Amino acid sequence: MIRCLLLLLLFALPARAGDEEVVAGLSRDNIGITAAFNGSEVLIYGAVKRNAPEPGGAPLAVIVTLEGPAHPVTVRRKSREFGIWVNTDKVRVAAAPSYYAVATTGPVAEILSPETDVTQRITVPLAVRAFAGPIEVADARPFTEALLRIREEAGVYSLDEGAVRLVEDTLFRADFQLPANLTEGDYKTRIFLLRDGKVVDRYQTAIYVRRVGLERWLYILSREHAAIYGAMSLALAVFAGWAAAALFRLIRS
Repeated sequence: MIRCLLLLLLFALPARAGDEEVVAGLSRDNIGITAAFNGSEVLIYGAVKRNAPEPGGAPLAVIVTLEGPAHPVTVRRKSREFGIWVNTDKVRVAAAPSYYAVATTGPVAEILSPETDVTQRITVPLAVRAFAGPIEVADARPFTEALLRIREEAGVYSLDEGAVRLVEDTLFRADFQLPANLTEGDYKTRIFLLRDGKVVDRYQTAIYVRRVGLERWLYILSREHAAIYGAMSLALAVFAGWAAAALFRLIRS
């Protein structure tokens, strides 16, 4: 089914200036977060549209990235002072994606040049933006390495080499497993066609992740009407305590 849709797109879309172009789609472009949400799978598929015979030389490679909303992050280092672990140093990162996954057709070192990586910010370490404000430590690298390690262990940062399946240098697909603790926002999807480590063409779209139903109503209430949300929470807690006490008295009588 997906292959048929891609072939239709290949013939329906007008040609552009480049010899090789990306035609792509998503299995879903909207994800709703509910109380029972436990993650989601997203299929990103596409094809290579050619306006001329396939060039020889370096083989075609594909890299797909999926990036969640970015937020400032403060990374702190703990040290033992007088027998107590305390925060001693910190580095503030201007923006770090809440989720970042990279899937490729092969080893990154073989299909992506360092210059292209720096320009396009493709790999996981380059997804973390520059530091915010003055750096108060002599070497900030251990802080960014710690941030990457923690998020990789949590499963929200990943690099999956060979996860993009490329068929006859034309059709490709990549599967992403999104975690249950998704941050609400727009998830940027990028697809890169590469030859000899350089980008031939790229495609970008977005997946919209939103809270829906009661979850969304409570989220908006807590952000925009904090006093009402707090009063409701207090009232609910009082009612739950009274109900539990009444039930306990009924059981004892």
